[in-house]
Amino acid sequence: MPSSMVQAASEYSLRRHNEFLWVAALMDRKEVMRRIEIVNIRPEYAPGLAQLQRDCFPTLGVQELMKEEHFLSHHEIFPEGDFVVLLNDRVIGLGSGFFIDFDFDAPHHSFLEVIADGYYTNHDPEGDYYYAADISVHPDFRGLGIGRLLYDARKDLVRRYGKKGIVGGGVLPGYVHHKGKITPTEYVARIVRGELSDPTLSFQLRNGFQVRGMLENYLEDSASDNWAALIVWENEAVTL
Repeated sequence: MPSSMVQAASEYSLRRHNEFLWVAALMDRKEVMRRIEIVNIRPEYAPGLAQLQRDCFPTLGVQELMKEEHFLSHHEIFPEGDFVVLLNDRVIGLGSGFFIDFDFDAPHHSFLEVIADGYYTNHDPEGDYYYAADISVHPDFRGLGIGRLLYDARKDLVRRYGKKGIVGGGVLPGYVHHKGKITPTEYVARIVRGELSDPTLSFQLRNGFQVRGMLENYLEDSASDNWAALIVWENEAVTL
């Protein structure tokens, strides 16, 4: 197919996707939550998931964003670890990850390192922790409780497999409003104390996560100056 035809098809698909989001955004909260379903990843969801990355993370470096080939790899390696939110068969959310052994005595790592450049080939079926690589909800559907459903799905997976918990890097999109005033470490400390609120980290804390430290140069993100918080949720059935 000529490149011009490929581009035209891609642009048409994007227009149709945007039209869907505009119509879906007119639904009230109860109607959206009634219609959504959470399923494990399938190959046909890869294009929509790649678009979701671009819609949800405009401040991330392009190399940090996962593409279709990455999601196809997730399906091959550990489909149970990727939870896709569908509304009328369109992708509007994702919670993805894999099992890993995590060394809390040497916790520093980068996002691309731990996720194997997005392919999740570091998945270890015997690993003690689920690494929460990505959670994303389309901006038009935030604030409805979809993120909480994704975290609940992850926790259920951890309990079902008898793992110790969930670990990940909590990104700090709200830090952009405090640059030059406080350090990322102080920003996180004030969020933990309830003095500040962050769109991502505060939500994670409300879902039972704890901050275990800071991760410098975690990922290329202009909003957070590349910092993230090391966050952990413990499965009490295993860790107590």
